[in-house]
Amino acid sequence: MALGGETAAESYLRGDAIIAAAKATGADAIHPGYGFLAENAVFAQAVEDAGLIWVGPTPEQITLLGDKVAAKRAAVEAGVPTTPIWEVGDDGAVPDGVPMPALVKAAAGGGGRGMRVVTDPVLLAESILSASREAKAAFGDGAVFIEPYIERGRHIEVQIMGDQYGHVVHLGERECSIQRRNQK
Repeated sequence: MALGGETAAESYLRGDAIIAAAKATGADAIHPGYGFLAENAVFAQAVEDAGLIWVGPTPEQITLLGDKVAAKRAAVEAGVPTTPIWEVGDDGAVPDGVPMPALVKAAAGGGGRGMRVVTDPVLLAESILSASREAKAAFGDGAVFIEPYIERGRHIEVQIMGDQYGHVVHLGERECSIQRRNQK
């Protein structure tokens, strides 16, 4: 069933049209694909509220993982080894004791936006402000944090799939180090 429209915003980013199409065609579930609405907690909740099955993380999980600082806290609480982070307050003040090199990173969003590698502590304050401005423009949220920058690190992801009954499997690992601008 065609959703109409010529742009993404007029077609496959319209959650209401997707839900209407699912109902009109007798579908009982929606798999959101990758990116776009797959990471939209409001859409996931709307699917569930419409009486359809959402194939993906729960709206609560999407919300939690959409905030990198909250996700990091959850990982630490679960006993997952992580690098330390330095939280930056709303005032943008430079936290004490940040070792160099450091990575200033947007708490929301992705795709390498709102990210700055800093090798000189003198440049940290301006990098925080710059990353915050970019994050605010790109994601509507200027919150940033700092973590150690790991030079020549590898970015490996493990794909995990689970169901509502507690069955969980991993689908292997994926090498993501070669992606541009730290994109997944």
